[in-house]
Amino acid sequence: MDGISVEELQLATRNHGMPLEALRWDLTPIGLHYLLTHYDIPLVDADSWRLEVGGLVERPLAVTLDELRARPTVELTSTMECAGNGRARLSPHVVSQPWLSEAVGTAAWLGTPLGALLDEAGPTAGAAEVVLSGLDRGVEGGIAQSFERSLPLQETLDGDAILAWQMNGAPLPPQHGFPLRLVVPGWYGMANVKWLSRITVVDEPFGGYQQSRGYRLRLEEDEEGVPLTRMLPRALIAPPGVPEFLTRERTLAAGPCALEGRAWSGHAAIAAVEVSTDGGATWAEATLGEAPSRWAWRRFGFEWDAPPGRYDLCCRAGDEAGNVQPLEPRWNVGGYANNAVQRVVVNVE
Repeated sequence: MDGISVEELQLATRNHGMPLEALRWDLTPIGLHYLLTHYDIPLVDADSWRLEVGGLVERPLAVTLDELRARPTVELTSTMECAGNGRARLSPHVVSQPWLSEAVGTAAWLGTPLGALLDEAGPTAGAAEVVLSGLDRGVEGGIAQSFERSLPLQETLDGDAILAWQMNGAPLPPQHGFPLRLVVPGWYGMANVKWLSRITVVDEPFGGYQQSRGYRLRLEEDEEGVPLTRMLPRALIAPPGVPEFLTRERTLAAGPCALEGRAWSGHAAIAAVEVSTDGGATWAEATLGEAPSRWAWRRFGFEWDAPPGRYDLCCRAGDEAGNVQPLEPRWNVGGYANNAVQRVVVNVE
């Protein structure tokens, strides 16, 4: 892997992944949930904050946080993964936030359905997309901007997206979007706009930077590419044994070893997880536990009688839509959607 630049280290100190030992929890503790902040964390006065709903709607709205909390609420347990997860393992090197495989977390979000609020506003004929705007601002691609993404109108009306003000039973913390964020289950993290301030209904594809240039799968810099949407299947093992400080290689005693981890997909429910102890040469099926919800990761387990030696543990997931993790990463310009199998080096003594 090529060297990491000072600029990438600056990103890495602002953002953090989930320690893989946290895979043992159904819900990721708030402080361990992965975090990516594009620009700065805005300081928001909840009393004066309003969520504006406008554009191609019959009844524009400006809603306070208290008014949102008074609406019907739902709790959504959802796994969220950064689209750049796995980027640091790509070759040639992609310059950006250097994620390995820890850019993920699962939380119980409390909020109100996005679709019901849009129904109240009444999208007009010809409405096609919904633009979500956050309060965080910065410069990217030479363009001064707020962080903005769009979703197809039908996804917002018919899907399970919510406007969330609570995370794991606690008020939404500043770094996760206080006072309000969008949670779109099954979609990569970039769609889950934080510090939400405005919802705009439009009649044509949104042309903002994060939609038209960022977060697109491209093999060449000058090609248009396709936008990222739902998470590809991924399985991660909670590393067994104890780690060596620098390399993170694991050491454990010979004998029975219960491997466990989590698997998820934004396209369909997880159908199977396989585990390999020889670097992917042979595979055995893991047992699947229950998922906390349709949109949350699913626990898997594998009983391994570990003989002395050095091993390369792998796991791969497949979903009910037929998507399966590849053994090798697929390079692209932004380093996105790299769901190649995880590898954990283990020394058994």
